[in-house]
Amino acid sequence: MQRISYARHKFPPTVIRHAVWLYPRFTLSYRDVEDLLAERGLDVSYETVRRWVGKFGPAIARNLRRRRCEPSARWHLDEMVVCVAGKRMYL
Repeated sequence: MQRISYARHKFPPTVIRHAVWLYPRFTLSYRDVEDLLAERGLDVSYETVRRWVGKFGPAIARNLRRRRCEPSARWHLDEMVVCVAGKRMYL
C-alpha cells in the first residue's frame, strides 16, 4: 500500500481524509462538504475541498481497492430461498 503524504497542508490528515470521504460517499457538492465542515468549526473553502478530492481521492481509492478481498468461485450465503413443489422454503 502506498503511503499518502499530507506534508505542507494546513489541516491535519484526518480532516482531509474526512472531507475527501464525504464528497463521493454521500454524493455531496463541494459546497455541501464545506458547510458540513463549517458545522464542525472548520473554515475550509469549497475550492480547497475540490483540490483535496482531485489530489488525494485517486490515491485513497487505489489503497482501498488493494485492501479489498480477491473474488473467488466459492459463495457463502446466509439465507437461501428455494421453491419446492410451489412452496417457498428457506434453507
